[in-house]
Amino acid sequence: MMLATAATWAICAAATAGVIARPFRWPEAIWAVTGAVLLLVFGLLAPSEALGAIGKGSDVYLFLIGMMLLSETAREQGLFDWVAATAVGHARGSPGRLFLLVYATGVVTTTFLSNDATAVVLTPAVYAAARKAKAEPLPLLFACALIANAASFVLPISNPANLVLYGGRMPPLEQWFASFALPSVAAIVVTFAALRIVERARLTGTCERDVARVPLTNAGKAALAGIAATALLLLVVSALDRPLGLPTCVAGMATMLGVAALVRRAPTETMRAVSWSVLPLVAGLFVLVEALDRTGVIARVAAALRAAASDPVAGAAWSGTVLAFASNLMNNLPAGLVASTAVAQAHPPRLIVDALLIGVDLGPNLSITGSLATILWLQAIRREGEDVGFWRFLKVGAATMIPALAAALGARLLIG
Repeated sequence: MMLATAATWAICAAATAGVIARPFRWPEAIWAVTGAVLLLVFGLLAPSEALGAIGKGSDVYLFLIGMMLLSETAREQGLFDWVAATAVGHARGSPGRLFLLVYATGVVTTTFLSNDATAVVLTPAVYAAARKAKAEPLPLLFACALIANAASFVLPISNPANLVLYGGRMPPLEQWFASFALPSVAAIVVTFAALRIVERARLTGTCERDVARVPLTNAGKAALAGIAATALLLLVVSALDRPLGLPTCVAGMATMLGVAALVRRAPTETMRAVSWSVLPLVAGLFVLVEALDRTGVIARVAAALRAAASDPVAGAAWSGTVLAFASNLMNNLPAGLVASTAVAQAHPPRLIVDALLIGVDLGPNLSITGSLATILWLQAIRREGEDVGFWRFLKVGAATMIPALAAALGARLLIG
């Protein structure tokens, strides 16, 4: 038994390290799937258990499919270029003002479409804006990556990890706002201020003021309407306390097919351009967490949460902080799954559960593999010819996430 536990932890650790470091420059999905396969080959996890773990992510897969189809459809129809030209025009030659516009747009996108949408939909538009303005792209791209997590607990729909942590049963919106309105403002403002300071040297001088405005085509308008309709749909579905995955997938498919019909182009071309590797990556991560669960780790987490309940304020502070950093070791979706299962066993006070959500949403801003949104962001910028290594992101993440986490948790504890 001890040997099996040690082997499970070794495989999971090696797979996670592979996802983070990407040896041989292989995609992250290869390492996550390889770890899952090794668990099966060595008999550390039964096939039925692995299939069950993969099935737990069904709503997340559907959500991602819908968002990726929306993004690719919008990109093909020039929506990103139009958004870029609009942003550059309003910046009026100021890199700092362009940075603020990008950040504010990221807040809105994350709030109403989720952090994954900010990574998938907004990032290409921001890169196009930087290119048109002849501005330094990295500060703007970092803004996309960090606001995707910093604004991800404004609404229940702002992050799929919210669905995971609460086990698909979200608190009513009134209760949600009472818990997270002030912490969200704290996270958004502190992240902006910290990133602005870190990137101040790259945000000096001037950038292009006049950019040729390309009018948005009818197909581009249809793609924009599809994104807006999806945001409205998600708000309604969230208010009804229903799963978000299938509606998002249907909305993405409908938008893609509608636009394809409008431009008389086969939708298969759009589907081929989507980065489908993110789906096996997520599935592999769920399998790794299932294997860790079999070693008793969730029972230990549940016991720790029961002990923390004796002093809810101190317990909330340390549990949110620990989960924030742990999310960077295994990605926040599986970390949220571990926390969700432990919460179901321990039944800690709401203050502790809320602190856990802040940790699992905001903590991933520390590293490049902390959240699925950041991995999607990394894939998006690589597609544009940019890249950010693990250590480079960590330097920015440490300077921004730690003060933002302290501010958000402090705000939640202040509410009581």
